[in-house]
Amino acid sequence: MLVLALAALPAAGNFLGGVAAELFHVSERALSLALHLAAGIVLAVVGLELMPEALKATAPWVPILAFVGGGLFFIGIERAIGFIQGRLESSEQAAGPLAIFSGVSLDLFSDGIMIGTATVLNPALGFLLALGQVPADLPEGFAAVATLRRAGIRRRTRVLMALGFTVPILLGAAIGYFALREAPEILTLSVLALTGGALTSVVVEEMITEAHESKTSRLEPVFLTGGFALFALVSVYVGG
Repeated sequence: MLVLALAALPAAGNFLGGVAAELFHVSERALSLALHLAAGIVLAVVGLELMPEALKATAPWVPILAFVGGGLFFIGIERAIGFIQGRLESSEQAAGPLAIFSGVSLDLFSDGIMIGTATVLNPALGFLLALGQVPADLPEGFAAVATLRRAGIRRRTRVLMALGFTVPILLGAAIGYFALREAPEILTLSVLALTGGALTSVVVEEMITEAHESKTSRLEPVFLTGGFALFALVSVYVGG
């Protein structure tokens, strides 16, 4: 129950971001700044919490190798989404929404795995990672629903899809917890590192790239480093 409650925090952040996309119009510059802020937070999660914890392993080279494996995992996710899009080429209207839903769902599933795995090691670490993901998932939810809105998807369908994003993160958290609670510590730490590698790849290849596709702002580096600093403050003063 604790793991599911923790996973519900970023799930709620993602849904609230989707609600904001329904209620407010946000400029491309504002969305770009939000994505840079989220990217900074995710990088801080990886650099300040996931990898330092993973490197406590008795054989640190194993989680380091797993971190590289996270990049391969990201490639696999991209290929899976590309396969889905290819299968739906005959219906461009259906392909777009399904690709968006698949991409966000896979990202949230990996977030859930991270939270479930971290909670096995230390519930306080699980809480800290869940809390850190909330401001990162807000712009993700906003961008997903805003894109669905531009694609002409009906509001009812958009809301149902936004609610559906709750399922993969809760499922990932449950799998991460039950699959690893009796596992050797080296395996648990390696899964954390693998998740860190995947998240780093998502930030560089997806979030930053998407942010630069729209109108940009000179303040983007400030928001990127500000996001990192924000999570650092949470890590120091909340995580202890």
